[in-house]
Amino acid sequence: MHKRILTTFLLMAFPAFGGSDRQWVLEQSTLTYHVSHPLHSADGVSHAARGKGVCHDGQCDFLIAVPVKSFDSGDSNRDLHMLQVTRGAQFPMVTVRTRLPEADSTSTTIRGDLEIQFAGQTAQYKQVPFQLVTQGNETRISGTIPVSLSDFKIEPPTLLTMPVKNEIPVRVDMTWRPQ
Repeated sequence: MHKRILTTFLLMAFPAFGGSDRQWVLEQSTLTYHVSHPLHSADGVSHAARGKGVCHDGQCDFLIAVPVKSFDSGDSNRDLHMLQVTRGAQFPMVTVRTRLPEADSTSTTIRGDLEIQFAGQTAQYKQVPFQLVTQGNETRISGTIPVSLSDFKIEPPTLLTMPVKNEIPVRVDMTWRPQ
């Protein structure tokens, strides 16, 4: 459930957006976290991420934010417990920041360094690969961020005394357009 948090994120690493002095806006997003337990697994999905980016002098800065409570796993009890475990009331947003060099617009893979703030903690992820597809005026970024609960000092919740796995990968699928 904590994966929801990261989802957010993620994905500011979109340096493949060419064009100096260009601004980008997040058009659409799907962030999915995956949590595994010995007895079952679950996914939480959010479409509520918002983001902006600015490219200037060969560098692109992106900021993405997603409300923790916007993740839906299809089980309201699980979602409520996730909010409690991740301290969602105290830290209601997951944010992702990245600064990347502008890349060739023909690149199909980009690697980004991400700084994610979640549950009152900050974690760094280096050289996370994302797939890049540009069609017309839109650029689609997709990939998986290798998030773990321990990165954010979150104790894995338990069911029948068995904890969920520490790894909670966050799948990112975002569409950006120039503003």
